[in-house]
Amino acid sequence: MDEQEFNQMNVIPLVDVMLVLLTIVLTTSTFIATGVIPVEIPKAKNAVTIDTTKNKIIEIDKDGVIYHESKPVSIKELKREMEACHREMPVQIRADKNIPLSLFVEVMDTIKGLGFTKLSLQTEASR
Repeated sequence: MDEQEFNQMNVIPLVDVMLVLLTIVLTTSTFIATGVIPVEIPKAKNAVTIDTTKNKIIEIDKDGVIYHESKPVSIKELKREMEACHREMPVQIRADKNIPLSLFVEVMDTIKGLGFTKLSLQTEASR
């Protein structure tokens, strides 16, 4: 039995692996883009879509836990972390619709007290 040399490379397994990797990347990026903190966003009739790729995002879940960059923080820790940021950077608050208003006001007051002027609340368009 004589052995023959390979004349061509079989690329089908390579394509299969690349498609699996592409699927993993797309699935992972979807989770990152939507946020990992479950927050029930309030609805608004006049909601405006803005680009959130360059925003600092602060989230407040239904239990009143504050998250900065998906990490739970206290008001004091949030203030310390935000002091290092540029004041012209847009800040977006994603707050659950069932949190106490006083908690939202405290977070917003802390951010505005540091000199941030571009502050927004994420809402969802109502139908």
